[in-house]
Amino acid sequence: MSNKKKNLKRLESQILSLFRNSVSSVLNYKQIASKLDIRDTKGRNDIIRLLHQLHNKKQLIVKQRGQYQYNKISVPTQRAKLTIIPSGKGVVKIESHEDEIIVPKKFLNKSLDGDLVEVSIHKDGKFFEAHVDSIVERSTKEYVGVLDRQKDFGFVVCKGSKIYTDFFIEKEDLKDFKDGEKVVVVFKSWKERKEAPHATIVKSLGLPGELDTELHGILHEYGLPYEFPSAVLEEAAFFSDQISSQELKNRKDFRKTLTFTIDPKTAKDFDDAISFKDLGNNRYEIGIHIADVSHYVEPKTELDREAYERATSVYLVDRVVPMLPEVLSNGLCSLRPQEEKLTFSAVFVLDDSGKIHDEWYGRTVIFSDYRFAYDEVQNIIDQDKAEVEAQYSLTGKKYAVPNEVFGAIKNLNKLAKTLRSDRMKKGAISFDRVEVSFLLDEENKPESVYFKSSKDAHKLIEEFMLLANRKVASFIGKRAKKHAFVYRIHDEPNEEKLVNLKQTVRSFGYSFNLSEKNINKEINGLLLACNGTKEQNLIDTLTLRCMSKAVYTTQNIGHYGLAFSHYTHFTSPIRRYPDVMVHRLLQKYLDGESSVSESTLEEACEHSSQREQLATKAERDSIKHMQMVFMEDKVGMEYDAVISGVTDRGIYVEIIENKCEGMIRIMDIKGDYFRFDMDKHALVGERTKKTYQLGDELRIKVKKVNVIKRFLDFVPLN
Repeated sequence: MSNKKKNLKRLESQILSLFRNSVSSVLNYKQIASKLDIRDTKGRNDIIRLLHQLHNKKQLIVKQRGQYQYNKISVPTQRAKLTIIPSGKGVVKIESHEDEIIVPKKFLNKSLDGDLVEVSIHKDGKFFEAHVDSIVERSTKEYVGVLDRQKDFGFVVCKGSKIYTDFFIEKEDLKDFKDGEKVVVVFKSWKERKEAPHATIVKSLGLPGELDTELHGILHEYGLPYEFPSAVLEEAAFFSDQISSQELKNRKDFRKTLTFTIDPKTAKDFDDAISFKDLGNNRYEIGIHIADVSHYVEPKTELDREAYERATSVYLVDRVVPMLPEVLSNGLCSLRPQEEKLTFSAVFVLDDSGKIHDEWYGRTVIFSDYRFAYDEVQNIIDQDKAEVEAQYSLTGKKYAVPNEVFGAIKNLNKLAKTLRSDRMKKGAISFDRVEVSFLLDEENKPESVYFKSSKDAHKLIEEFMLLANRKVASFIGKRAKKHAFVYRIHDEPNEEKLVNLKQTVRSFGYSFNLSEKNINKEINGLLLACNGTKEQNLIDTLTLRCMSKAVYTTQNIGHYGLAFSHYTHFTSPIRRYPDVMVHRLLQKYLDGESSVSESTLEEACEHSSQREQLATKAERDSIKHMQMVFMEDKVGMEYDAVISGVTDRGIYVEIIENKCEGMIRIMDIKGDYFRFDMDKHALVGERTKKTYQLGDELRIKVKKVNVIKRFLDFVPLN
């Protein structure tokens, strides 16, 4: 396309944007020229010609001679919520298209992340794209940036993953906020012919780079609150820690049954405990006891409204932002050792083969005899002895456990392995992912990186929690009379992404047969084959990307990844609101009450799913921040790395020894001009044909680290 045609195309886009931004406006060529600051005769003639063309295309209508208005019915529009992605483009999800549709930057029409917009869909070659025609409702979300304060005005510079513009701050809104502070702003207005929107500063987070500043900034970016309103705290402080005799009479009593918790050594909220009783004749009574949050958090209270809004606890690298105030999450509801606690339980009688002979659900009271850390239980399992060595002990001292406890752990571990084996035979997918963690110093700065993997002690707890979640869902879902309920569902994987996965793993020497009827088996075979290799994290990540997102809904389709026909979340009400809903519904249906409104429940499910996804993004960003802090003093150092992503801007690489990910920008790859080959997931040199492909290993040097903007740049060696 010639420069002349490009300029006309650009001008046409600008004219259409003017009309779309104010669909009721009637404009002539002079007004348009003024708004676009076009003063020469040629430019005005181009406007006149383009107005005629747009009228002929029925995108504009003539109101009077020489006066035009946007033709709202020329292109059908649909409402959608806009999301801005890291490239600065937008994406929208609409019912008529399976995949999200890109909104090019030039067609954002001053819309911002989170806005409700009217979009029209257009075809550009093989692909569809959306254009924002109008903004229906501005988002109330907060944006985070750094204040650049001048004498009579200021700018908040917040170009990041969710924003493509800075915000202008008027003099009266500057108040006492200081230059260079990281601040939170909310949208105020975006005036015609202004390049930047106006905003109001609502809060200072402190100086950029400081840990609290950055982590609070992440929470604000995703709209995740970290302070409780006073009314919520007052309501939480009202409860007594004494259990009344009347309450005890209404519950099944497990206080004399051996009960213990197994959690991470740093845990403060213990929301699940296991009881064990050997019934003889190879039969065991196993109780999965869950904190009875619904006893304290009742509908239509301030506590409930806040818990619903948060929907989940958020786990950042150095802290937990709880769903409930600490007086509940770490106190009243936490199943702490040597304390009587109110619980909601799923109790099963199993034999050695894992077959369930009896099941019971209801409200209970327990007394947790012991609190174990995963490392302690793993040490007992590994040694096959009734003792915990000093290096694994919570107290730092070696100690013996009673034979009754030792026997319970051995039997529970054996049963958990049986349950897990049965799940895998039925097609469950096993992601034994390596989790990146940081050893922090007294100032919460990372001293080193270490990796956590799931061992038998973790799997023991996991299997019995899965059992409770599955059986509770089946207990309600398989009833003859339908009751509205909260399910955790997981759809089948994306076929196109599976094809891409097959092409990628082939370069590592792995086979992956998509023609097999049982794709679960192929995926498990791949995950098992790469377990313990340097490419495991990459293959695990790529395989996960093929999977659908698990969500909450009233419409049960089963859980593909777990190979369960019915599944819910029952076991973590301290940190997940859907579990609170499940407890309430289960008790309601146990009491013989009629079904609740499915539409109201579905709305709560959608909200919880959205909040969960935001929390996950915030957690990833906090890890990314800590990785930047860890790498900050390592500029110039060399590492072995693996290519984890390829784009037209460069290649993402992950350092093998610490799993920190950064980018090699295409301008830093010397010796040739490299083009992006989408089909091969590679950059290919035009002259040398040298290829940088997903999964390739290479030696890199750290070029630049920016903690505040959270980017890490590498350059390739050799």
